[in-house]
Amino acid sequence: MHKWMKIAYDEAVDGMLSNEGGPFGAVITKDDKIIAKAHNKVLATNDPTSHAEVNAIRKASKELASFDLSDCTLYTTCMPCPMCLGAIFWARIKTVYYGSTELDAQKAGFDDKLFYEMLKDKNKKSILKQLNAQETSKLFDIWLKKTDREIY
Repeated sequence: MHKWMKIAYDEAVDGMLSNEGGPFGAVITKDDKIIAKAHNKVLATNDPTSHAEVNAIRKASKELASFDLSDCTLYTTCMPCPMCLGAIFWARIKTVYYGSTELDAQKAGFDDKLFYEMLKDKNKKSILKQLNAQETSKLFDIWLKKTDREIY
């Protein structure tokens, strides 16, 4: 097993056996060194966003004092769910190596595949309902007028 994936794997096992969360682990590296490693902690924190990838991104961002992780690589034991993929994109991580797939996760009772299907099928997006678009879009006008804004 690849050395960084093995560490992600061990993180997943640690999290599972301690009942902190599901079978997911992640490692973020930079310049062939570990910046952060994490596992799923949804059960331990009662936080549905406490996925391994998100936890690793939070740790790496803190360690590097930056929201820009474009010089980093992420290793994760399973194909990232759409939420984690969004966090990966926001962190600017350019390369992600993953182990198992969303189909493997589905077999174990995780519904990642459902989210991917929902993103493809416009009829399943019925939970999204636009409200007060004209008023809330003014927030971007205020943002653009700020002289000290920092794009992230």
